[in-house]
Amino acid sequence: MRLHQVLPVLAALLGGSLAEAKSVFAHFMVGNVAGFSQDDWSRNIQLAQDSGIDGFALNVAVNGDNTYLQTIQHAFQSAEQKNFKLFFSFDYLGGSGPWDKRDVMDYITMFKGSSAYFLRNGQPLVSTFEGKDNRDDWPEIKQNTSAFFMPDYSSLGPQGAAGAPGVDGVFSWDAWPVGASDKSDDVDHQYVNALGGRPYMMPVSPWFFTNLPKYGKNQLWRGDDLWYDRWQQVLDINPEYVEIITWNDFGESHYIGPLDSAQYGLFGPDAGNAPYNYVKNMPHDGWRTFLPYIIQKYKTGSASIGKEGLVTWFRPQPKQACQTGGTNGNAPGAQHFEPYDVVQDKIFFSALLNSAADVKVTVGGVDVQAKWRNAPGSGIYHGSVDYNGNRGAVVVTVSRNGGQVAQVSGQSIINDCNNRVENWNAWVGSSGGSGSTPPPPTTTTAPPPPSTTTTRPTGDACVQGEGDGNFGGLCSFACHYGYCPDGVCRCTQRGAAVNPPPSTGRKGYPNTNLGSARCGYVGLCSFAWDHGYTNNAAACGSDPAGAKGC
Repeated sequence: MRLHQVLPVLAALLGGSLAEAKSVFAHFMVGNVAGFSQDDWSRNIQLAQDSGIDGFALNVAVNGDNTYLQTIQHAFQSAEQKNFKLFFSFDYLGGSGPWDKRDVMDYITMFKGSSAYFLRNGQPLVSTFEGKDNRDDWPEIKQNTSAFFMPDYSSLGPQGAAGAPGVDGVFSWDAWPVGASDKSDDVDHQYVNALGGRPYMMPVSPWFFTNLPKYGKNQLWRGDDLWYDRWQQVLDINPEYVEIITWNDFGESHYIGPLDSAQYGLFGPDAGNAPYNYVKNMPHDGWRTFLPYIIQKYKTGSASIGKEGLVTWFRPQPKQACQTGGTNGNAPGAQHFEPYDVVQDKIFFSALLNSAADVKVTVGGVDVQAKWRNAPGSGIYHGSVDYNGNRGAVVVTVSRNGGQVAQVSGQSIINDCNNRVENWNAWVGSSGGSGSTPPPPTTTTAPPPPSTTTTRPTGDACVQGEGDGNFGGLCSFACHYGYCPDGVCRCTQRGAAVNPPPSTGRKGYPNTNLGSARCGYVGLCSFAWDHGYTNNAAACGSDPAGAKGC
């Protein structure tokens, strides 16, 4: 049965659609969840929403089985109920072969009318995983579906991808560094330049390790500081969209969703022929802990800290404790590195903090002399430390003025390995730190400044701050009254909370001539004008267009 034969039945179940703006998605492997019920989808969607994620990019591969559609139908029904967004990412390298353009058109037509389908300016967003050999199909697909087409053609490079037929924007899969180095954003800048103003969907991923010989996959890229560094690069590039790789690709170890034994089929003897299950007891949920904060900062230019906390991650075996398992550093065909030359025997840690604090890491009770690499004053602190041959339980503690802020007691560093083969995956743990409350999925404006009736512990409020350029006067005013958004203002003194002047009801917005930088002013202009400070004409005005798209 071809897809157009089941189209009328499913299309009748789906409703109308709404447009979206600057958003963060997570790549979701539909092929892993053939048995998902609607409740299963709802649980995963809720976890994603709690993390500030706006939607899933549904990776769908050709499998020749129309029961696949029932899983997707459950996904859309759950997403509609939760006001969550979905769009298709057609996988041309997975499944039983590349996509036929008629099937692609059927899928888009079938689901684009759902209120859960993500639209860009009224058009259904559609992406791919590769598919360069089928790129000439897309002018016809677009004509028949009105799709807004943002493929991943990473194998063509930035110029080739941006110049492919029918491309409205581009998603890149280039989320990991080469060899024994950290990831830069040079390639992202190349994509932005090649697109010439068309939208870019920037990839962010925390890790990459796979050992599935049956599928010709046994590779490792450096993760290490990647999760922290990559989000800082997002703030630098400021793309229209971000796609996290991935929610649930357990086979490649870059999952941030919950562990799920029902999705471990790849590790079975008749599947990927993995030498062991390198995902079992290796949670990655901690990497979601600060997403509400960093996503809000990406969208608006500033974010408040809801709760301080800590995230830590590391590989439980030293890099030369056991056999490599034949794992290559990077992919076949690319420059080869030994895996132990790519990764570092370090413990990595990030903390979301209102103000400076100390960090301590012990391994087997031995203090390994940790310190911060990045200390922003208020925001996400980050660092790492070599454990110098020590073995035993890992404990990471953040403290301030003798009091504990957060602590993670993790797995132990050990020399034992499953089947005597190194596990290059990461263990991730966290404590506290929910960050900013994530906005509703359809919210595109900055959150309102803090309520004037909010009470804070004596001495905890910001009472003095500063900012650069046009932020100077705004930060000086707002920080005095406790509203000092991280990233645009710096709190220089804390003390007893000072109540701001009474609300005037005046609406302030960033000036439109500030360009893309205007989104950093949204909250400050709103707070300042509402409380009578309007001596900032270079930054703020009364035109609501200044906040559009922020």
